[in-house]
Amino acid sequence: MASRKAPPRKTKSRSSSSRQGSRKAPKRQKLTAGEWFERLVALQARLRAPNGCPWDREQTHATLRTYLIEEAYEVLDAMNSGDDVKFAEEMGDLLLQVVFHSQIATEQGRFTVADVIREVHEKMVRRHPHVFGEKRARDAAEVLRNWEQIKAQERQGAQGREGNATAKTERPKSLLDGVPRTLPATMEGLQLTRKASRAGFDWDNAHGVFEKLREECAELRHASETKDAARVEEEMGDLLFAAVNLARFLQVDPEIALKNANAKFARRFREMERLSADNGQAFAEVPRAEKEKLWDATKRNEKADAERKPAKGEAAGKR
Repeated sequence: MASRKAPPRKTKSRSSSSRQGSRKAPKRQKLTAGEWFERLVALQARLRAPNGCPWDREQTHATLRTYLIEEAYEVLDAMNSGDDVKFAEEMGDLLLQVVFHSQIATEQGRFTVADVIREVHEKMVRRHPHVFGEKRARDAAEVLRNWEQIKAQERQGAQGREGNATAKTERPKSLLDGVPRTLPATMEGLQLTRKASRAGFDWDNAHGVFEKLREECAELRHASETKDAARVEEEMGDLLFAAVNLARFLQVDPEIALKNANAKFARRFREMERLSADNGQAFAEVPRAEKEKLWDATKRNEKADAERKPAKGEAAGKR
């Protein structure tokens, strides 16, 4: 197992000048997507070969788990950066993880990257009968309902193929089956409430969810007064779950929304530290009341900067 935190060959560092402004992708050899993919698969096989890269040869599915998650988040960050070269690069890093895991599985005789592609291709055709079959869907909501029904049928078919040897120990089937417990909590909650909604268990409108959120907040406040740690934890979980459900109802991804809120807080906090330093004082030594004033000043400056920036379309129209 690798003792290093990051693969030595994976270079994320780029000069500061290359990150500024929009960048143009360098000219590449004219190959099809399939040809480039075959080259990537062959390259990863070469790195895993006996005379390949020592770091790559040490990796297992378990040691690569962290990178798979990290790359997914780096794709999201690049998506928001407006830098298409960075976006494409991070998508490539995420694709590499799929190829890497597939190569390890190939060496173990379990499956190949061709199996991975075939499975997802057949699944997409199977789950879009309104495009590739005779079935019709009036809107996106009906597409999602059909999607869940098809997934349920697929699970039943898979269980039938596995036989009845474990039937006595299996728990009853649920529409919530298929939501991985390994997901981050907000993503798990989003998927659970989404599946429940598609089964018809949902609020009539957002007003009911707002009321539930207020109810859970009141219950948490009451629990905090009892000094019962277990109850406080439970009520905090209920409040967070209600917030996730509200995000889903408002068509907001709670994980991305929270990541953006985290980034905003970090940006404003660093600006407060800068303002304190400009005044010749370490932020930690600033009195609490002054910290609040710095926070308000940071928010005002941020808002003023945003108002001074022209909209993208407006800026383009002035050229």
